[in-house]
Amino acid sequence: MAEFWAGLGKNVILMTAITAWFTAQVLKTITAYWRHGAFNAERLVGAGGMPSSHTALVVSLAAGVALREGLESDLFAVAVVLAGIVMYDAAGVRRAAGKQAKVINKLVREMRVEHKVRDTRLKELLGHTPLEVLGGAVHGMLIAYVFYVFYR
Repeated sequence: MAEFWAGLGKNVILMTAITAWFTAQVLKTITAYWRHGAFNAERLVGAGGMPSSHTALVVSLAAGVALREGLESDLFAVAVVLAGIVMYDAAGVRRAAGKQAKVINKLVREMRVEHKVRDTRLKELLGHTPLEVLGGAVHGMLIAYVFYVFYR
C-alpha cells in the first residue's frame, strides 16, 4: 500500500493537476474575501468563483502532458478534449443552472409571502464567467510550466 501512495506522489502530471486545483481553491477563497470583506470557508471547496479550479485542474493536466509527452501524443489529445468539456460545462451548463437557481429562489421568496412554501434554497454559485474560466486556464498553464521546469 505504501508503494501505491509513493507511486502516486512520483506522478508529476498528477501532482501538477492536484496542485493547480488546490492553489486555485486558495486563490478563489482570497478573491472572495477581497471582494466581500469576509472569510468564507466554503470557498475552499465550493464551485464557482475566480479562478475556476476545475479549469485550472484540467488545463494543467493537458499542459503537463503536452510538455512531457509532446503535442502529438494521444494522451495530450485526450486531455485537451477533457479540458474542453470541463470548461464548456463550467461556463455554460453550470452557469445557466446557477442563473436558474437564482430565479427559482426569488420566486420561492415571493411566493412565501402569499402562500405556504417550504424554505428550499438552491445553490446559485455553480458555474463561472468566461473571465473566471480564463483565469483558471492561465493558472493551470503556469502551474504546469513551474512543475515542468522543476521536475523534467
